[in-house]
This record gives sequence, structure tokens and C-alpha cells, in this order.
Amino acid sequence: MTTTLWNRVDDAAAWDQTILMLPEPHVLQSFLWGEFKSRWGWTTSRFVMRRDGKPVAAAQILRRPIGRSGWAVGYVPKGPLTDHDNPALFAETLAAIEQTARRQRCIFVKIDPDVPVAHQAAVTTLKRRGWFPSDEQIQFRNTALLDILPSEEEQLAGMKAKTRYNIRLARRRGVVVRQAGIEDLPIFYALYAETAARDDFLIRTFDYYRDVWATFLQAGRADFLLAYHEDQPLAGVLCFRFGTRVWYMYGASSGAGRRHMPNYLLQWEAICRARENGCVTYDLWGAPDVLSEEDPLWGVWRFKVGLGARFAPHIGAWDFVTSRPLYWAYQRARPRLLAWLRRRHVSASPTA
Repeated sequence: MTTTLWNRVDDAAAWDQTILMLPEPHVLQSFLWGEFKSRWGWTTSRFVMRRDGKPVAAAQILRRPIGRSGWAVGYVPKGPLTDHDNPALFAETLAAIEQTARRQRCIFVKIDPDVPVAHQAAVTTLKRRGWFPSDEQIQFRNTALLDILPSEEEQLAGMKAKTRYNIRLARRRGVVVRQAGIEDLPIFYALYAETAARDDFLIRTFDYYRDVWATFLQAGRADFLLAYHEDQPLAGVLCFRFGTRVWYMYGASSGAGRRHMPNYLLQWEAICRARENGCVTYDLWGAPDVLSEEDPLWGVWRFKVGLGARFAPHIGAWDFVTSRPLYWAYQRARPRLLAWLRRRHVSASPTA
């Protein structure tokens, strides 16, 4: 067998077709996501490794400069994509990423592939190559997955009784779910800002979100739904599709009208829409670090469990450092940056 290391791919269709042939292709590794990030301070490079003409590994690497220093940080969101249980192949993939990080003058590069915690072969390979678990978890470490292959009747039967009741209650109380479009994004952002203030998380400007939301909507890769009661918008969901999976990436709701249970009906309609679009897995995007009532995401987790979702724990984010002194300085400065951004109510997360 012959392996060709790290060929660059710049064509959108070729890239997406390639990564869809690999295990667990993720929307954050899609060409569309990289193009969006390239408009917000990142440069994007995409590499594929082939063996006997077939792709065996790929990584979309984001690079962000640190001021005018000539240095940068690197990030492979939800990648690399490969067989993480093949130690030799995974090591080869990591070596290519390490080499690319050095060439691009990244003081470190971060990866956070969706590798289940049970796959300890991947963890062993990471440690042997000098990677270490990161204190900065950009994406959710764990998620909640829902199989949406069953029929609607079977899907409803797999939910908690209270969830089915609340779906019916929303309908009885006159909640109506409508398909939304780009013109409705200001409504969604207002709900999102209200949600952020209520739940105390940071968000970016409308221009940032309008860009990513409109990018996926225009490409036909998003499902955008709003729930109304007597023509008042109460809640919304915006899901991204890639391959046979859909990700519930953004959700928002108003404090008003919560007694009408709009979120339950919204999720049900989103699940049905995803199935109609050929998806088989609904990724509810985020779960607790530990299944404990003390975890901040416990309330959200109970809602997702009610839909029939299962817990999918992952190994989380890992960093590879090319310059220890600069990495130490960066880590020292980051808390001050986060505090400053919090005062401005702006997110520091590169993918929020």
C-alpha cells in the first residue's frame, strides 16, 4: 500500500465529497464552515491523506494570527477525520497536523474530534506524540444523539411521556411552527440575545451570526423554524445539515409564553424536517461533562433525554504545542482577554 501525505484541497465539492467518505464527518469540517470562518479573521487550509487512491484522513485547519507578532493559533474543529482506532494511521495524521502547525507558525494547534471516551487507543496515541488535554474546551466535549430512522409513531413512543404531553399541549394552546427565512434572522437574533442574557452566556454581534446563518440557509444546508403564539415569536431553532446528520446548533426562546411549551413542538418539527431531508442522526449539540445534577447543563440534558437522546461522551480537546514559552504567555494573557470581552458582552470562542 502507498500513502500520499497531506495533499491540499481547495475545491468545495471535492473537499465535501472526500470527507463524507471518512468516519464521522462533521459540519465544522465542511467547506462551508471554513469559508465562513475565513471571513472572520481566520485563514483556512484543507488537507487530505490518501492510501491506494482512497481518502484515509483529512483535516480542515483554521489559523488565526496573534496581532502582528507573526505567530498564530491553530484549530481543527471537530477533526481530524480518520479511523482513530488505527494507532498507526492516527499517529500519521497527527504528525501531518504537527508539521503543518510548525510551518504555519502556530504556537499551538488544538483538535477536538468526536472520539468516544471508550476509544482509549486514540488517547494513548495522542499522549505518545506529546499532545495533552486542553483546559480550553471550545466546543461541547459531549453531546446527545437521537436516532431519527424510526417512523414518527416509533419516535414519539421513544420519548418520555411528559415530552409527548408537552408537544400535544403546545398544539392545543395554539403554538404554530413556521419555516423561517433569511428575512426572519433579526427576530431569531433578538430571541437569542434574550436567551444569552437569561442564561448568562456570551454572544457575538448580529453581523457575525447573520453571516453564518445566511451562509447555510442559502446553501440549502440549514433548517430554520420559529414558533409563534398569536403571531408573537416565542422560540426558534436553526439546525445545520451535512451528510446524514443534522446538528441543533442554535436555539433561542423568550421568557414570555414558556407555559405554552413552544420548545417541545419546535424540536419535534425539527426532527421531522431532518428526517424528510434524509438525515438519520439528530445531534442535539451539547451534554454535561458529567451526568450529575450539579452540572450546569443538567436542566438542558433532562430536556434532551425527554426526546429520547442518548449520552455520547467524547475525549474532548487536545493541544499540541510548538513553542512552550509562547504558549505559556498566551495562556497567562487569555483570562484577561476573556474578562475584557465579558465586560463588552462579546464571545471569545472562535466558533461560537
